[in-house]
Order: sequence, then C-alpha cells, then structure tokens
Amino acid sequence: MTGSGRGPRERMVFSAAQLIRRDGVTATGMRDVATHASAPRGSLQHYFPGGKEQLVNEAVAWAGRYAAKRVDRFLAEMPRPTPGGLFAAMVRQWTDEYETSGFETGCPVAAATVDCTAATESTRVAAADAFACWNRPVARALGEMGVPSGRTEALATLMIGALEGAILIARAERDVRALNCVAGELGPLLDGCATERPTGR
Repeated sequence: MTGSGRGPRERMVFSAAQLIRRDGVTATGMRDVATHASAPRGSLQHYFPGGKEQLVNEAVAWAGRYAAKRVDRFLAEMPRPTPGGLFAAMVRQWTDEYETSGFETGCPVAAATVDCTAATESTRVAAADAFACWNRPVARALGEMGVPSGRTEALATLMIGALEGAILIARAERDVRALNCVAGELGPLLDGCATERPTGR
C-alpha cells in the first residue's frame, strides 16, 4: 500500500486506514492522521466536516475498495486461476507482510468493526459495505473458475472470514501458522467446488 501521488484529502484517507490497521480507531487521532499524511491540520475540518467519524468511514471504504482491486491483481498473476490458488494469494499477501515487517498491523475494516460498530451506526454500515465490496469480486472470480453460481457468495464469505480470523490469530501468536493453516486446509476444499469448466481469463 502506498499513499504517494495523492492529494491531501486522499493522503489523509490513506493515512487513516494505515493508522487504524496498526492502532485501532480509538487510538488514532485526527492530528496523528494529518501528521502521517504530511497535511496541514487545518485541512482536516475542510475535507472532513463530519469529523473523525467521517474520516474513519472513508478509510474503511477505501480499504474495502483496495481489497477488491487486489483480487483482480492476484488473478492476473496466475497462469491458470483456481479457487484454492486465489485464496492462497490472498493469504500470501499477509504472510509476506508479516514475515517482512512484523505483526503490528491488521485489516482496517476489522479494526473499525471491533472498535466502533456497537456505538457508531455509520461505521457499522461502512464496514459491512466494505466487506461486501470485497466479497463481490471474489464471488465473481469463483464463478469464472467453475464454481456453481449458488455457492459463489457463500464461499467468498468463507474465504474472507477464514482469512480475517487467521490474521487475528497470527497477530496474537506473532506467527504465520494460522494463515498457512487456513490456506492449506481450505485450498483443496475450494478447488473441489469448481465443478464446471472454467471460462478462463
């Protein structure tokens, strides 16, 4: 993830997502975001008149779009896409990060869900929308790889849910064991669901 090449508003949304994935929503202050984004403090009120709640919600939405775009990138890098291969690529994004940079960060959508959804309805909606935004391209890709249409959305939810749970366990254990576990166990199951001839890409 990179925030380069963006204007101040976009940089602040990006920075909010990065700080939330590291520290959670409660510990992320508006001034912290401005500093991380190298943006003037006065621009916060200009770009986000709804305050921290608006900024958090936009950061969550950005994270959902980012995850959705990654799906197409993973598929483009696979000579012959398979459901298990797609899930392995989704998991590998996190194992690579943790093995390279440590276990300090997680998914900003999950962090916002844990921190805010009980008290902030707009953030709950933003998180639900972000997960749906991510789920759609995964389900679409499964269908293109031969998974029957009646199962694609459920299996996409299974993949994302397993990944999010494994991320939490990995951060708690400071180990990628759980991520490798879900990739190894779910991969064959997902491939077994592709009963139709893939359409190819």
